[in-house]
Amino acid sequence: MFTTTDALVLREVRYKEADRILTLLTSAEGKISVKARGALRKGSRMAAATQQLTYSELTLFGNRGKWTVNEAVIKEPFTGLRGDIENFALGCYFAECLESLSVEDQPDAALLQLGLNSLYALSNRLYSPEQIKAAFELRLMCLSGYEPELKSCRVCGNEEPEEPILKLYEGCVCCRRCDDGKGEYAPLCPDSLRALRYIVSAPAKQLFSFRLSPAALLRLSSAAERYLLAQTERQFHTLNYWKNIRIR
Repeated sequence: MFTTTDALVLREVRYKEADRILTLLTSAEGKISVKARGALRKGSRMAAATQQLTYSELTLFGNRGKWTVNEAVIKEPFTGLRGDIENFALGCYFAECLESLSVEDQPDAALLQLGLNSLYALSNRLYSPEQIKAAFELRLMCLSGYEPELKSCRVCGNEEPEEPILKLYEGCVCCRRCDDGKGEYAPLCPDSLRALRYIVSAPAKQLFSFRLSPAALLRLSSAAERYLLAQTERQFHTLNYWKNIRIR
């Protein structure tokens, strides 16, 4: 059976001498694993289109639950990531998150769009990496069923919590004085809380369109990252790598 689908290459692994095993997030089939035979051979027509962090149109052949790439044409190479090791590393973190939280064989148009929009903004330097990363992380949590409750303080009901904090495991916001002292939290400020609320509800194409002071952005970035790590209960090696190369 042949099928043609748009796909974002989340991961590539060398297989034997000239093949690649790819993890794809596709528009038609969801997350799938495919083999790209001969992709590493010199002069291969599918070499560029099957690279990690490339968005391509792929013609796949399916047989007994296994997929093989038959043809591949690049739709968006995200060229700006290739010459910047920090941004490429951050893009790989986005890809690892998408791979971890997407579901096998279950199409998710919103998840794919989030990945593409985030990589495009990063590749073209439309916003700071910290702003793109924070918006990606929180929106990913929302799409994956971990949307935090940000409307008001969970304890007193104040819609503008005093010294707001984000409870990382409870997934809610509350006033610092209302906190029961149990569980971890990330400190916020009024501006970073407004940014969190914006990210949760903003149209996909306007996800990154907000402004914050450096101090508020730092709080937002820390809160979004820590919330993702707490809710997924795992570490991402690509995140650690991105942090390490930034401080060199």
